[in-house]
Amino acid sequence: MERKLEKKYGLPTAIAMVVGVVIGSGVFFKADDVLTLTNGNLILALLAWGLGAFSMIFGSLVFAEFAQRIEKSNGIVDYSEMAYGKRFGYLVGWFKGVLYYTPLSAILAWVAALYTMILTGSDNPSNSPMTWGLALIYLTVIYLINCLAPLLAGKFQVGSTVIKLIPLSLVAIIGTISGLLNHVTFDNFSSAVSTIGTSGGTLANAVVATAFAYEGWIAAVTINSEIKDSKKNLPKALVWGSFIVFVVYVMYFLGIASVLPTSAIIAQGDGAIATATTQLFGSVASTILTVFVIISCLGTLNGLVLSCIRIPYSLAIRNQGPFPKKIALVNPRTGIPTYSAFFAAALSLLYTALWYASINETFGRYIGLDEIPIVMIYGLYIFLYIWYIRTFDDLSFGKRYVVPICAILGALVIVYGGITNPSIGLYLIVSLAAVGLGMLFYREETTSQPLFNEREHSDDL
Repeated sequence: MERKLEKKYGLPTAIAMVVGVVIGSGVFFKADDVLTLTNGNLILALLAWGLGAFSMIFGSLVFAEFAQRIEKSNGIVDYSEMAYGKRFGYLVGWFKGVLYYTPLSAILAWVAALYTMILTGSDNPSNSPMTWGLALIYLTVIYLINCLAPLLAGKFQVGSTVIKLIPLSLVAIIGTISGLLNHVTFDNFSSAVSTIGTSGGTLANAVVATAFAYEGWIAAVTINSEIKDSKKNLPKALVWGSFIVFVVYVMYFLGIASVLPTSAIIAQGDGAIATATTQLFGSVASTILTVFVIISCLGTLNGLVLSCIRIPYSLAIRNQGPFPKKIALVNPRTGIPTYSAFFAAALSLLYTALWYASINETFGRYIGLDEIPIVMIYGLYIFLYIWYIRTFDDLSFGKRYVVPICAILGALVIVYGGITNPSIGLYLIVSLAAVGLGMLFYREETTSQPLFNEREHSDDL
């Protein structure tokens, strides 16, 4: 067994980690949520998508600068450790591994199963036994692929990213043209203009909903030590990937809103995509596009699992977390930390059970496992943005102040929206308990290596 990961991924895989993890299920099953939270007002909904992208794009510019300067294993842990010390870096890594990537991977497996059941015509696609059984199968298979054939997992990430752009692009282009011809687009905008001051929508909460759809851009930094020429390719992937996602999302959402009235999208919920594609392309083509949606969700799941596996390892090589000597071992045949993968898989399966309990309100209420972790991680990002301003005094005024301040403002909107979530109190209690558990595995003495690499100039990004 070894303790070091090899450089095996190129720029296409890094971009696919950004685009492929972000563009997955969120854009499909959050479209109706955003409209519901803005009371069906298309203008406010588009503004929510724009504000969500605002925090992602400027956040990616900040992290691109981090990526050019700091590299060890798992970017977010590296940056946090360099900024505020080993304990803070450990807690960020623990949070990412225990309360962030693993619950999101469980939810993505469920969403992929949900759309599969929609494809089969299930009467209860979101909560049938078949849906949950299929979610477990999807989760298990993706973990096995990442453990046994990591290069195949990387190729699947690139391929699924290309495939998922097909239905989004078709709906965006043809839907918008159709809406302009049949006046649906005009009617939706006219209604939005007439009610924009009285709609009663909650813009901040809508931005939080888009944050789930946009989240995942940070996943690429989890493989920074495995990306070839990481200090050059990772910043490119973060910036290019974020802009691609923004353009695709806004065009897709406008395309859907050009096919169906906003009231119909709200009423049909997650099934709106199937109705819109059937209306645009017919039932056969709609079925094919739904298959593309499923592949899209599985591609996002693949990227999340790839990240899940690296988090425990990144802590273990610092002699942190449970069983560090075991979890830090890398299988020489596959190049994957096998015990780290087992640990992450167990957590993902646990969160699948918790998501089932949440959907069925086993604990008396629904718990926002899909959104609240994202709100909390943006709160952590703010600390890194502040450190960026304080530390990188070699940057131009725009890069040192304007970019991170914009990132902070975008993050604050998401945090504000999350605070108003009715289940935030319960989730915070659970989070604090999980973080407290993590401190049981923290060790003051570690085997950490230097992280920071100075550069003379950094204005060439």
